[in-house]
Amino acid sequence: MKSKYSIGFFTGALLFVLVLSAAYKISYDKQAIKLAKKEESIVTKGNAEKNKGYYICELNGYLVVYLSDKKTLYEMTDITMEKIPDELKKEIKRGKYIENEETLYGILENYSS
Repeated sequence: MKSKYSIGFFTGALLFVLVLSAAYKISYDKQAIKLAKKEESIVTKGNAEKNKGYYICELNGYLVVYLSDKKTLYEMTDITMEKIPDELKKEIKRGKYIENEETLYGILENYSS
């Protein structure tokens, strides 16, 4: 007789756990769908602008890269002016304009040690 009660109790507990798990899964899925549909935006002051280029210049005997305004330092390098060919040195002393990041890093890669 005890065997019948224990089987019934086990079956009931199992059904309870299954129903509870299914309810949790449904609730979780609904919440995930709500989050996916919800769109968030961030409001900031100022204007976001695409960088309009870079300038390679010389600073204390090393190459440095400025943003297009020629004031904001973008990157300092360990490339000395001694490694640069003479014709390129003249351009760099005036500030060599580079249009995009790929070209910039191509040039820097050529002259890095």
